[in-house]
Amino acid sequence: MIPFTKREKSGIILYLSAPGAKKGVDVAEQALSDVKVLDLIWYISGPYAAMLLADWGAEVIRVESCQHFPMYTRGVMMKMPFELVKSRVGYANHCKPSYNPDTAHNTFLLFNAHARNKLGMTVNLRTPKGMDIFKRLIKVSDVFIENNSPRVKEHLGITWEDLKEVNPRLIYLSLPGFGGSGPYKNYRALGAHQEGFGGHTYMRGYVDEEPTATSTIYHTDEAGGINAAFAIVMALYQRQKTGKGQYIDMAQVEASIPHLAQAVMDYTMNRRITERMGNRDFHGAVQGCYRCKDVRGKWVPGGMGMPPMEIVDTWVNITISNDQEWQGFCRALGNPDWTKEERFSDSLSRYKNHDELDKLIGEWTREHDACEVMHLLQKEGVPAGPVLDEKDAYSDPHLRARGFFEELTHADCGTHLYPGLAFRMSKTPNQLRLPPVPLGEHNEYVYKEILKVSDEEYAELEKEGHIGTEFV
Repeated sequence: MIPFTKREKSGIILYLSAPGAKKGVDVAEQALSDVKVLDLIWYISGPYAAMLLADWGAEVIRVESCQHFPMYTRGVMMKMPFELVKSRVGYANHCKPSYNPDTAHNTFLLFNAHARNKLGMTVNLRTPKGMDIFKRLIKVSDVFIENNSPRVKEHLGITWEDLKEVNPRLIYLSLPGFGGSGPYKNYRALGAHQEGFGGHTYMRGYVDEEPTATSTIYHTDEAGGINAAFAIVMALYQRQKTGKGQYIDMAQVEASIPHLAQAVMDYTMNRRITERMGNRDFHGAVQGCYRCKDVRGKWVPGGMGMPPMEIVDTWVNITISNDQEWQGFCRALGNPDWTKEERFSDSLSRYKNHDELDKLIGEWTREHDACEVMHLLQKEGVPAGPVLDEKDAYSDPHLRARGFFEELTHADCGTHLYPGLAFRMSKTPNQLRLPPVPLGEHNEYVYKEILKVSDEEYAELEKEGHIGTEFV
C-alpha cells in the first residue's frame, strides 16, 4: 500500500498523508514542483543541496543501498551500541532519548539535519538488475546529484557519458571535494581538508596562534550545497531555452574560496599574506567579543517544547566602525570620562589603542548580560549581538516571533523543532512538509508508481535485497 495519498498536478506527487507530513501547503504551487531529483550523495554538501531543492517543491528521491552503509551519512557505524552513543559528544551522534540500534540509521543527527522533505528508496547498484532500475529512474528524472570520485563513478558506470545516453535532458551535478579533473580529482576530502586547502584555516585564530584551530562547523560544506542548488536551478532555466541537459562539474573547494576573495585579491595584487587577527576587524573598526555578566543560577523558561535551562555566562560581539557609532556607544554607556580621552578621539586613534579600549569595554560589559548590552547599543545605532549557543537560539524571542523553527514528527526520533526555511517568498507561502526520510520509506511508491513495477516483481526485488528498510 502506498504510504500517502497522491494527486497529480504538473507531474508532481503531492504528499497529503505521508507519515509525519504537515498539512497546509500545496506542493504543486511551489517554484520547483515539476522537477524530479535523484539524490545519490553523502555527508553534508550534496544532501544540503538536494534538501534546498526539496524545500521548494522538487520531488527529491534519495537513492540508497541496503548493502552499503554510508559512514558519517547514516551514522558512524551500523547499529552502534548505546554505550558508545552516550559517550560521544557533538552533533555527529544519534537522537538519544529514543535510541534503538536497529533503527539507528534513521536517527543520525548529521543526516537528519539535511534530509527533510525527501523521499527514500533502496536499490543495489552493484548488480546488473539494480543498475537497470537506477537507469529507469534516471530516464524519468530531471536532475541527478552525486559526489563520488571519478574512479567510483567509472566503476559503477554512472558517469555523465553513461547517463546522458539514457536521458539527454538530464542535469547531472558532480560535487566532489576537488572536482572532476586535475591531479587531485580522486582525492577524498571533508570539510576540514577543504577549509585548509582554500586558506580559511590559515586565516582563522588569534594573532599568536598557529594555524591549527579547527571548527565544529565547516562552512565549505554549506557553501558547496548552496552553490550546487543555485547551479542546478541555472541549468534547469537554460534547459527551458535549449531542451538539452548538461553536466555540472563543481569542486567544493572552489565553491568556498570566493568567500575569501578579498584575501586572495590582496595577495594577487599586493603579494601580502593575510595573517590571523582574532576578533579584530580587517577594515579598521573597533571590534571584539566581550565577556558579559556571569548569570550562573539564572533559569529561563524553555517553551516550544524545550525544558527550562540555566544560563552560565554570556558574551557579546560589538563593532564600532565610525565616529557616529562611537558617539552612540558613548551615550549607551552614559558618556564616562574615559570616552572623552584624546586617545579615543577618532577612528584611527581608537584602532591604535584597541587593547586599552578592549579592557574598558570589557569592564562595562561585565556589568550586563549579553542581550542587555545588545539592546542598549542597538538603541543607539551600534551593531551588537549576543553569542548564542543552540539552546539560546531555540528560545530567542526574535526567532520565535518569526516562526523560524518548525515542528516535525519523525517515526524513530519523535517530535522536535527543526531549523526552518532560509528565505520566504511573498507570493509563494511555504513550510516544512516531511520529516527526515527513513531508509527506504517510499520504496513502494517509487517502484510501483514511478517505475510501474508489478506486485510480483516488487516481491522478487524484496527477496533479492534491492528493497528494504535496514542495512545488512
